[in-house]
Order: sequence, then C-alpha cells, then structure tokens
Amino acid sequence: MNRRRFLAASAYSMAAATLPLQSVQEAAARTRSVASGAIAGHADVAAVRDMVKLFMDMDERHGGQHGRSAFVQYLVTDIAQLCRGRFAGEEVRAEALSVASAGAHLAGWKAYDSGEQGLAQRYYLQSLALARASGVPGQDGFVMRTMSQQGMKLHRPEHCLALAETGWDRAKDRVDQQVEALFAVTHAHALAKTGQAPRALADVDRAHAALAAGVRAGDEVPFWALVWGPPAATVHSRTAKVFETLGDRPNAARSYATAAASRPGTTYARIIALDLVAQAEQQAKQGSIEQACTTWDRAIDTMAGVKSARTLKAVRTLRADLRPYRARGVRVAAELDERARIFLTHQR
Repeated sequence: MNRRRFLAASAYSMAAATLPLQSVQEAAARTRSVASGAIAGHADVAAVRDMVKLFMDMDERHGGQHGRSAFVQYLVTDIAQLCRGRFAGEEVRAEALSVASAGAHLAGWKAYDSGEQGLAQRYYLQSLALARASGVPGQDGFVMRTMSQQGMKLHRPEHCLALAETGWDRAKDRVDQQVEALFAVTHAHALAKTGQAPRALADVDRAHAALAAGVRAGDEVPFWALVWGPPAATVHSRTAKVFETLGDRPNAARSYATAAASRPGTTYARIIALDLVAQAEQQAKQGSIEQACTTWDRAIDTMAGVKSARTLKAVRTLRADLRPYRARGVRVAAELDERARIFLTHQR
C-alpha cells in the first residue's frame, strides 16, 4: 500500500486472475503471526468495523474517489496496526482479519471505480489472503466472486467462470441463503458470458429462490457481504446483466429498474445511477427513446455529488448514444444532451 506509485501503474493480469487459492496461503500464513503489541478485543475490532462501514457508505453515496486517500491512510495505520496486535482469543483474531479483508476489498473497489484495474486486482488479492487467513466461512469465496465480476466487466471472461465456480464452492452450505443468492447470480452471469444460456437462466432462478428463502427465514447478512447494499438489489442488478448478455432487452430493463428501486436512495446514489443508466440503454435499444431519456434524466439527478470515473464514463456514453437522435431533431434527446454536457463541465 505504501508503494502506491508502483501499484497504480500495475496492469490487470489474467495470470493473477487464475491464481488458485493455495497460491495465497503463504501471504495468509504471514498474517497469522501477529506481531507483539496491545491485546485487541471485540471492542477494538468493532471500532474498526464501524469505520470501514462508514467509508463503505461514503463510497456508495459519493463515489470511489471521495475519501480515497483518507481510507488508504486508515488502512496503513489503524487496520495494519490491528493486524499486528495480539488478540484476546482466536475468535477476535478471526474477526480482525475479516474486517481487514473487507477494508482491502473496499480499497480495491475504490481503485476499480477510479479506473485503476491493476491496482484494484492487487487489493483484491490481498483481501483474498486476509479472508482465507480469517477462516470466516464464505468470505474468501466472496472476494473471488468480486474478481470474477471484475474480469467480466473488462471483457476478459476467459477465467471468470472458474473464479465464480470456485468462489461459490467455498461458500456453499457455509453461508445463509441471501448470501448464497449473490454467488448463484454471479455464476449465472459468467455462464451467460460463456454462451451457456440455459444453465445461466437456471442459476438465475436458483438465485431468486435462495433470496426469497433467505428473506422469509430472516437470514443475517454478514458485514462483508453488504458491499453493494441489500442482497435483493444486487441479485436484481446482476440478473439484469445476465438478460442483457443474452440479448433479452425487455427483461434486462425491468430487472435494472427493480434493482434501482430496491436500494435506499440516500446511501447508494452511485449504483442506483448506474442501474438507471443501464436501464435507459436497454430502453433506447428497443426504440423507446423518450422513455430512455426520462430514465437517463433520473440517473443524472441521482449522480449529484458523486465522484466516480464510472458515472462520468456513463454520461459520456449517454451523449454518444444520443447523437443519432439529436441529428434527427428529437427534442428530448437534444435537451438531455445539453444537460449531460453541463453536468460533465461541472465535473472537471
């Protein structure tokens, strides 16, 4: 983390994306040998967890670039110090390393949101090592799930299915139903990306069944699985990506709309905006340009105060998508394009 310039220049590596779990065991073993220092108890871990949760909420509300330097500093001071300490017991140690893994995961997500994919991947690998060292059921699989999603987003699906499968295997029968739904729907997306439509749709159904069962049972969702908000919203958003990949635009648009409506708007501004942008794109591709412009307008409303490379890219793409409609003199397209232009000007 202190070698920031070197890490920031790192390229996304397919070799790193295919690392088996045993390859991170050496790094994980180092974290088991905690250095001498104060004895950390449940209260110390809870304090760090609360701070990480605060940064997680800020990240979703204001974007990955907001507070990023402060959070990296918190990682290299407070969280690193916690990991170097002595623990009151094995349970506290597991909690501490689990929280540290969630912190490294968030740092990776912030790098991802800023377009630094190589740096994000390195943080994810560190998060994986910490999760494995903690022994918390399913958390290492959750990080692999994130790494699979990163590869799919970068249009590098070569090993994403294996990552999704291995991550899910690490979590099966070890996590509650709502969390298992998150693994199932990511696996469905990876199947869709590799042209396996029937299996992908079967896993979508499995994800939604697990989600419903977990909600009925009142499953407790662990701290580290709440990165992108309520599991229901994440399942709907990822389901939309499955439909989009399979070319089913009506179902993709409906699922993106459901995902956006399933998250508290005051906390999850960035991801709601991105779901709305994706919904509008599906509407436009179906020829419903006025409906799409209305949805895009809502997305820009939601982006106010968000500092994210992904939201800026979404607005630039929006303007490109509107170009043929502007050329044909479609008034709503021209008005929205002007609003998008002003939005981008103010973001500089």
